[in-house]
Amino acid sequence: MMKSLVGIMWIVLVLISGCSGNPDAKRLYDDLLSNYNKLVRPVVNVTDALTVKIKLKLSQLIDVNLKNQIMTTNLWVEQSWYDYKLKWDPKEYGGVEMLHVPSDHIWRPDIVLYNNADGNFEVTLATKATLNYTGRVEWKPPAIYKSSCEIDVEYFPFDEQTCVMKFGSWTYDGFQVDLRHIDEARGSNVVDIGVDLSEFYTSVEWDILEVPAVRNEKFYTCCDEPYLDITFNITMRRKTLFYTVNLIIPCMGISFLTVLVFYLPSDSGEKAAVPARQAYHGRSSRTTGDGENV
Repeated sequence: MMKSLVGIMWIVLVLISGCSGNPDAKRLYDDLLSNYNKLVRPVVNVTDALTVKIKLKLSQLIDVNLKNQIMTTNLWVEQSWYDYKLKWDPKEYGGVEMLHVPSDHIWRPDIVLYNNADGNFEVTLATKATLNYTGRVEWKPPAIYKSSCEIDVEYFPFDEQTCVMKFGSWTYDGFQVDLRHIDEARGSNVVDIGVDLSEFYTSVEWDILEVPAVRNEKFYTCCDEPYLDITFNITMRRKTLFYTVNLIIPCMGISFLTVLVFYLPSDSGEKAAVPARQAYHGRSSRTTGDGENV
């Protein structure tokens, strides 16, 4: 009986503590965001540029559509910047050094995919952002992008393709938001490994060869300020085993049988049957398991 009472009291205490939450974190959240204006760029002086760093983490290469010239990818758009209004002293808040807040409660850079192919420029899922007591903000929303890609099938199925994904700010120029790659070295605008492939789900049709990133700075005749973008280049090579087995070998076999027909006697019944079989197998070899023509 005594053990049962102790167990019940322990459960009640756990529930009470869980409901009360972390009072220090709640107080910190209220202090940081009670008078926070998420529409204003977080800089001390309006002439200061805010450095925003970006990197892609590729999860899956969903599709490369040859007909429509579109590449579909599933990835994370990792972004980080410093917000001086979101700094605090951990000693004043029970040692809290990190806080997770809804990303739509704070200022965010309007980074978009310029060469999108379906009209969805921005990240649509507003996941939580991570705040550090130093003022550093990290935001890593997932997204599925359809980007325009110029595809050359001259050497199909032994072809290599390079698709680009160009990201930049939709509103701010280079004097307001200094866009850079997270792994960019000082004095260099090129990153050899610009896309994180550590969580990449291997594609059944493509091998990823190179993923460099380049920071571009463009000036237009209308304006004195620069406009920045980070261009990610994804170079991939088609896996040829499927097409070799299902396309090349059958075609070679059909060609061999076509020549063989001329060596059959003229009165042989197989002389007409062989071309019929060729037509049937040729049609079968051009059709995938889903009934779609290759």
